[in-house]
Amino acid sequence: MSRLLRASAVMAAGTMVSRVTGFVRTMVLAYAVGTAALGDAYNAAYAIPYSILDLLLLGVLSSVVVPMIVRAQKEDPDGGRAYEQRLLTIAAVALVVVAVLAVLAAPFLIDLYTTGWAPGSRKFEVAVMLARLILPQLAFFGVGAVAGAILNTRDRFAAPMWAPVVNNLVVICVLLGYAVVTGGTQGDLARVTDSQLVLLGLGTTAGIVAQAAVLMLALKRAGFDFTPRFDVRNARLGEMGRAGVWTIGYVVVGQLGFMLTTNLASAAGDAVPGHGITPYTFAFQLFQLPYGVIGVSVITAMLPRMSRAVSENRLGDVRGEFGSSVRLIGSVMVPVSLLLMVLGPAITVPIYAHGATSVADAVYIGNVLQVYGLALVPFAIFQLLLRVFYSFGDTRTPVYVGATTTAVNALLMWIFYQALPPAYTVMGLAFAYAVTYALGAVAAWWLASRRAGGLGGWQIGMALTRMYLAALPTAGLALAVVWVVQSAFGGLDFVNSLIILAIGGGLGMVLYLGVAHRMRIPEVNSIVGMVAGRVGR
Repeated sequence: MSRLLRASAVMAAGTMVSRVTGFVRTMVLAYAVGTAALGDAYNAAYAIPYSILDLLLLGVLSSVVVPMIVRAQKEDPDGGRAYEQRLLTIAAVALVVVAVLAVLAAPFLIDLYTTGWAPGSRKFEVAVMLARLILPQLAFFGVGAVAGAILNTRDRFAAPMWAPVVNNLVVICVLLGYAVVTGGTQGDLARVTDSQLVLLGLGTTAGIVAQAAVLMLALKRAGFDFTPRFDVRNARLGEMGRAGVWTIGYVVVGQLGFMLTTNLASAAGDAVPGHGITPYTFAFQLFQLPYGVIGVSVITAMLPRMSRAVSENRLGDVRGEFGSSVRLIGSVMVPVSLLLMVLGPAITVPIYAHGATSVADAVYIGNVLQVYGLALVPFAIFQLLLRVFYSFGDTRTPVYVGATTTAVNALLMWIFYQALPPAYTVMGLAFAYAVTYALGAVAAWWLASRRAGGLGGWQIGMALTRMYLAALPTAGLALAVVWVVQSAFGGLDFVNSLIILAIGGGLGMVLYLGVAHRMRIPEVNSIVGMVAGRVGR
């Protein structure tokens, strides 16, 4: 536990700074482009390269590439150095080709991910232009991702978690420049010029270029001198393909679900401006923050150790790593999920209600975030369970689980889209997401438990129950603060929201730590002890 906690703490610190700067980036983005037509066009274009990367690379990294690099480091005479160079070379060449093809196919991709945006319309043409300027980042992001995977197998976790900070800072400067250049018309789709769109699109890509450069520099400092190697025959691509085909299948299934989401959200945004893709995207980014800070850090530290334990047939250590990870993540996720459900609008108004985004638009983003709070714990557990399968080299089972959950999610999204007015469509999409991951976590747990010879479900369930009991006073305090502040001072605005966050959120978390400490929840005590020790220095 202590080693996992230390490794996770290093990554969490970098990820926290990354997410804080990401907060600022999203705030400036909301100020610059708003949540209506231009915001939807930008966010649709921005989502496409990440969808393509998911299909081609990112899903395979955690499930296939990391375990194979670990094995090469252990078995190859050179410690896996040549194998790593081959992987980086192949990724760079392949992704350059993909980026070129994606730029050429930008109109088709925009049409694929949206509904009701007629080709030839201003909204469609702006989205296509932005996509062509943003899609080249595919090559740089992919190379950086492979470099980050190599660093992780060397237990160098800091750079992959800190590099996004550079990306955020670059894009923040670009967005501020765009806001200055456009003056008070930055969110007006009809008045934005091609040169302003070039600044917006290429500036977004420049951030990824800087991020990749930081990761490559960190790899060099770790003793990795990159030499292009084109001896593909020794790259074990056949073995990687056999293992990765199922992971790619899982990602394909997930992306089909995401494609349906963007289509339904874009249709809702056309019916009610400000209630489409952009509020969904902004709320989802905030929802991902706790998982990104804690969950990703824990998973990144956990997977290589679980893979080694499986290779040495130490199933007890696999169960121990998994149990420790769930309890560590739960000790933070549980109170945060309840606070998101209570404080959603109070969180989003100070962040988004500026410039081209009104208070009403920001409140709606907060309403979507409240619904997403239901999904936080199930989503995190689901992601941990997938890593159990991946550590065994099993990439097939996650595809079956993913296909089933995506089908359920698609069905629920379609039902809510048909049943709810357009103003509530995106909230319905978020609720479908929460239900889907709750059911998916149950199914994945049953299957993973059979594979690992048990996962300690009773002990983990009791630990999570105690965490929820410890967090209930926090949720009650936050609810009371929301009611008192809004009754005394009227509706939400910037100042009222900060008061609610300071008392309901800040004191609420202090209350949770105190209650959890009195209940002797060991994960919370470990976190408090580590922080106290560092402060004492």
